[in-house]
Amino acid sequence: MRINTLQAMILLSSISCNTFADDVMNRHHAHHLQEIAKRGSQVMPFALEKTLHQFTPTANGGVQRVIARDSQDSEQIALIQQHLLDMTKKFSQRDFSGPGYIHGANMPGLQTLAAASANQLQIDYTSEKNGASIQYSSQDAEIVTAIHQWFAAQLHDHGADAEPGR
Repeated sequence: MRINTLQAMILLSSISCNTFADDVMNRHHAHHLQEIAKRGSQVMPFALEKTLHQFTPTANGGVQRVIARDSQDSEQIALIQQHLLDMTKKFSQRDFSGPGYIHGANMPGLQTLAAASANQLQIDYTSEKNGASIQYSSQDAEIVTAIHQWFAAQLHDHGADAEPGR
């Protein structure tokens, strides 16, 4: 197949535009991650880079874990445990202002979770050896979907400091 000069110019222009668009998107995402880390440091008492956030969707909700990257870092572990215990209490009262501040009030799933009644959404804290976890559960499909959306948004926003749970 032969292409003429005009076709070659259009092809090169298209590739160049896509590369430019990808570069702009990558820079935007990097800036977004920096903003999330900055706001996160104002809400979370532990060092984001010294911890790992895991988000595991389940059939009836999901589990959010925060663990210290260094299992011997007792300071970070204590900070994680206290923070997740505090968050569990606030979330149980449907106060999701912390995640709203860090990620934005329009974070996927957040408004649905904040509006859920106590019998629609159960939230339980567990202390773990290297950190802590919060279990979110519901029999309401809309609430479960909101949890999954919220987890996906957090995975995106925390970048290398988060991963899907196992």
